[in-house]
Amino acid sequence: MKKKLTLPVQILIALLLGIGVGIVCYAAGLGSFTKDYLKPFGDIFVNLLKFIVVPVVLFSMIEGILSMGDMKKVGAVGWKTVAYFMVTTAIACVIGLALASVFNGAGLFPTLSAAGVTYEASEFSGFMSVLVSIFPSNMWKAFSDANMLQVIVIALFFGGSILAAGEKGRLCRDIVSSFYAVIDRLMAFIIRLSPIGVFTYMAWVVATQGAEILGSLALVILCAYLGYALHAIIVYSTAVKVFSGIGPLAFFKGAFAAMMFAFTSTSSAATLPVSKECAEQLGADRDIAAFVLPLGATINMDGTAIYQCVAAVFLAACAGMHLTLGQMVTIVLTATLSSIGTAGTPGAGMIMLTMVLTALNIPVDYIGLIVAVDRLFDMGRTCMNVTGDISCSICVTRWERKNFRR
Repeated sequence: MKKKLTLPVQILIALLLGIGVGIVCYAAGLGSFTKDYLKPFGDIFVNLLKFIVVPVVLFSMIEGILSMGDMKKVGAVGWKTVAYFMVTTAIACVIGLALASVFNGAGLFPTLSAAGVTYEASEFSGFMSVLVSIFPSNMWKAFSDANMLQVIVIALFFGGSILAAGEKGRLCRDIVSSFYAVIDRLMAFIIRLSPIGVFTYMAWVVATQGAEILGSLALVILCAYLGYALHAIIVYSTAVKVFSGIGPLAFFKGAFAAMMFAFTSTSSAATLPVSKECAEQLGADRDIAAFVLPLGATINMDGTAIYQCVAAVFLAACAGMHLTLGQMVTIVLTATLSSIGTAGTPGAGMIMLTMVLTALNIPVDYIGLIVAVDRLFDMGRTCMNVTGDISCSICVTRWERKNFRR
């Protein structure tokens, strides 16, 4: 009997086939064919993931809270998770800024004119407004809008309340467990379709973005991807090795399926079901993974932070600005804070880039210079974000196990 291919291998094969088909279609001028007849199948798959992501986050987080047994452990896991994300995001900003400064200083960044390009910036309403918006006024609207921060808050309130209700909350506990078991089976079925989504999306991206890859922004894209790779290898694999004893090769092999799906789908939220499976296979406790991963998909944006730093330095060069040390510190602080507020959806990083540019007094219209290739940046930064979520769930699991032994 032939051995069945594992999901990571299936995804890798789909990725390579997608690249091959994309190159052929690009050379033959069939980019519109991939857009009209291949990409729709990828869209269907992503729609299925988006359809299931809200119930996955809601029930997995509540189940995770109930499995922990008390809110003290939830609080302990919560602050360790946020601390991990804050530290790694700050490091990501430094790596991105350092690489961008080296590339720019060596004259590798092109100096493009922003004449004729425009970008409509989304208004940032301020920190307090964002804080208020985290708390839902209508539970069903939070579900229908897939507002992940609000869904997380709802899960925290319901999970904590069920625990506080004790024996009287047993029926709700059983209902949550039953729903989660059903959602878990549905999620497993949808994940089996992921090679189709990876193949169709990869073929479409290569066939339609080939010209931009070979264009004047190639070195800017290379700088960002070098930052992504360095951060993943130096920060994530080191953290996992030090705190959990898992070697870099084993870690990346275990996280590969989620990384590749995030790379093609450009959505941390849509990748959650795959991330959860990878994290548990790497040794993360089910309850901790159920808590950390949805939170990470919402607030952990290391890849976005690197992208914002690289893009800010590049666009500053295009605007004829020479950044001072104080302005670089401003980039690190602003990129760290804005990346935390970035939604786990395609293209959200570009919206938050407006905050960084505004802090540096760079005209927001300059974003128009990189809009055409934002998809290419987005693929790498989403892959980075998801990898960070998985590494955090593994590290927090090990920290909690040590505390338990005491």
